[in-house]
This record gives sequence, C-alpha cells and structure tokens, in this order.
Amino acid sequence: MKKMMPWIATALLAITLIVVVAFVFLKLQPDKNDNTHTAAAAEEKKMTADEIVEVSSELPQIKTNLADPDRIIMVSFSFRLSDKTAKEDFDKIQSITVKPIIIQALADTKAEELNTAKGMKQFNEKLTGLINEALPEPNLKSTSISDIVIAPM
Repeated sequence: MKKMMPWIATALLAITLIVVVAFVFLKLQPDKNDNTHTAAAAEEKKMTADEIVEVSSELPQIKTNLADPDRIIMVSFSFRLSDKTAKEDFDKIQSITVKPIIIQALADTKAEELNTAKGMKQFNEKLTGLINEALPEPNLKSTSISDIVIAPM
C-alpha cells in the first residue's frame, strides 16, 4: 500500500488539474445565450433623435490658452449622459465643475495633439474620465468636440 500512495496522489492531482483547466476554458468562452454587450450596443444605436437630445448637453465656446505659449483655443463640447435625470444634474454643475476641468485639461494639451482625429478622440476619452471622477455619480457616457478653432496669439 505504501508503494501505491504516491501513484494515487499523482493521479488525483492530475485529475484535479484537468478539471480546473477545463472549467477555466469553459468559463472563458462567450456564452451564446448571453448577448449583453451586443444588446446594449444595439439598444444605444436605436435611440431616436428626441431621445438623444434628452440625454445630451452642450457647453459652448470655451476660450483658453493651450500648453503651447503662443496658441489659444476656442472649443465647444457636447456631452452624452446615461439618462434624463443625469443630464439635468449635469447641467446644474456644468459651469462650476465641468468647465474648470476642461480648462485645466486644455492647459496641459498641445495644439499638435488636437490636430488629428485620433488626438481628439484620446482627449475626449481623457476628459470623460476626468469629468466622471468629479461627478457625484459617473453618468457621463461620452464627450465630443463639436467645434474647435486653434489660433496663434
């Protein structure tokens, strides 16, 4: 019996390892019945124009200096929030919370970073994260630059 004990322990360890690996691989495969990401994306795409207006807010014409000492920017933003009540709360604190965050972010940004679509997208994502951190509840889904002019001083 003493000679069989290491073999039995090795066999049990191997079986346990096979079960764990199989469980991990089955857990990592997407479930065909669970289409939460697809359903959420489809639901967001199906919004009507009125629904988009209900959850969108605008911040017109912010004028400030960029990180480049000889460049100024005039920019307008549009924000998309999760629902109508989030939009109403966002509009209340837009001037006192959101606008200073945008001005600080622009002060650290160079004109070259905003000259490309990729740069604008990265700036919008950064801004969305910064604003969501400052909000009581992070309901901001996206930020978009709706108008931009960069000019020398």
